[in-house]
Amino acid sequence: MAVTVQSVVDRVQAILQDTTGIRWPVVGELVLFVNDAQREVALLKPDATAVNETVTLATGTKQDIPAAGNRLLRVVRNMSAASGGTGKRSVRLVSRDILDSQTPSWHDPSVSGGAAHTNVVKHYVYDDQNPRNYYVYPGVAGSAYLEIVYSTNPSTVTLSDNLSIPDIFANAIADYVLFRAYTKDAEYAGNNQRASTHYTLFINSVTGKAQIDAITNPNSDIQRNVTLPSQAQG
Repeated sequence: MAVTVQSVVDRVQAILQDTTGIRWPVVGELVLFVNDAQREVALLKPDATAVNETVTLATGTKQDIPAAGNRLLRVVRNMSAASGGTGKRSVRLVSRDILDSQTPSWHDPSVSGGAAHTNVVKHYVYDDQNPRNYYVYPGVAGSAYLEIVYSTNPSTVTLSDNLSIPDIFANAIADYVLFRAYTKDAEYAGNNQRASTHYTLFINSVTGKAQIDAITNPNSDIQRNVTLPSQAQG
């Protein structure tokens, strides 16, 4: 069952001992804090808002993720069409330095040979300092489509909505809302410490989830099992 914004707010109000919303108005503050919390989660753990989508590529090498996105996570494969297409050649991440050293003119649409621009992408280049853009090799000439995974901005929610990020982050969201609420009254004895405690709980919850994900990631088995499918027995 999806976690509602109302359920998070109810829990927060019970802890604040303000179930009537006198000190911390529900719509004017607590729901706004829930939305702030969702954005913080997406910032700290981008895959919390990961979406898988087929995109139409722009002509040339430079590509943008959709407007609702905040960070590219992975380019998966070529697709035969923008909607309802079938999977085509896979796409691999490569180093920009390698491409620049071996084929300095790979951005030039008039280049020939293996870097000649076409409608099938073989590789992509990503710079984490420019998270909304990526470059494809060879560059695009004609209609080309890729399946990508990217982190999107969480949808703004109201009191009657469900959370727009996975339910597993509900506790972290509650802690963030409490952090913001107690910060408002930090001049009162003990509230500054309460705010700090809930922010620490929020950070530990989100970053701890990232550590667990890394441990339980199926890809962690690759180093222990490098047998290719064609070499597998049975």
